[in-house]
Amino acid sequence: MNVLWLQAGGCGGCSMSLLCADTPDFHAHLRAAGIELLWHPSLSLASGSEVLELLQRCADGRQPLDALCIEGSLLRGPNGTGRFHVLAGTGVPMIDWVRRLAARARHVVAVGSCAAWGGVTAAGDNPTDACGLQYEDERPGGLLGAEFRSASGLPVINIAGCPTHPSWVLDTLAALAADELTAADLDTLARPRFYADQLVHHGCTRNEYYEFKASAEKPSDLGCLMEHMGCKGTQVHADCNIRLWNGEGSCTRGGYACIACTEPGFQEPGHAFDQTPKFAGIPIGLPTDMPKAWFIALASLSKSATPKRVRDNAVADHLVQKPALRRTRTK
Repeated sequence: MNVLWLQAGGCGGCSMSLLCADTPDFHAHLRAAGIELLWHPSLSLASGSEVLELLQRCADGRQPLDALCIEGSLLRGPNGTGRFHVLAGTGVPMIDWVRRLAARARHVVAVGSCAAWGGVTAAGDNPTDACGLQYEDERPGGLLGAEFRSASGLPVINIAGCPTHPSWVLDTLAALAADELTAADLDTLARPRFYADQLVHHGCTRNEYYEFKASAEKPSDLGCLMEHMGCKGTQVHADCNIRLWNGEGSCTRGGYACIACTEPGFQEPGHAFDQTPKFAGIPIGLPTDMPKAWFIALASLSKSATPKRVRDNAVADHLVQKPALRRTRTK
């Protein structure tokens, strides 16, 4: 499967994340999966006229294109002309190149939340009229339209994340190369289910604190980040605490609240990222699938049963109370 990767309106962070893939030989990893990288702006040697010739051959069908990967949001401004982002050396807006190439590609892949939903680039007044390939935040549409389907019959595959996890990208491309990714393998937002069927909460090392609602009160505290520090890990679809970053890390393990970067509209939550919005003292964003009444009842019961060890550790930056030693031999 050959892959063409273009960067649109974004920071390039998803490419930088890709370079952190857990492999000693990135290009050999691709070859082993049956993937040929036709061109990537940061990883390929070809430039100038060589690239323009390649793009033209892909656009007019002389070069078969199996997967078109777009990183960054699509800049439609000003006034729909796309002139805010012209592909260097062509005089043609990037959005026009993407439309032409997407019409030829067997698969179209949005790499990162900018390409998927518009992301950070579309925040605020959005003066560049940035959007995703097939979404504007959670609204279907985007550059290609809600009804777009690539030659394979699939919608744009949204590997959301800011940045996206390198393994989400490589595993998606490998599944496409093996012809093993179908519509049933995508969730309702067209994210690959192998990572989107999980919640960030799953595998979180702070889960004991969550169970007892023993909450962090300031940065660096060990407690659960949901109640006061803005963490949305109980609501956000991603396997960040199961498929760790760089083999050992995640936002919550590093002491940072999950800000829902795989979800549409995460860039404008309507409150500070490190603060939990509440009504009558109760967090507005409750865990997925949990009725409010149950949460209130369980939270009250959990707090009343919180061990002193957990309560003390929750508001400290290191363990101040260690678990008691008890006989554990089965009798």
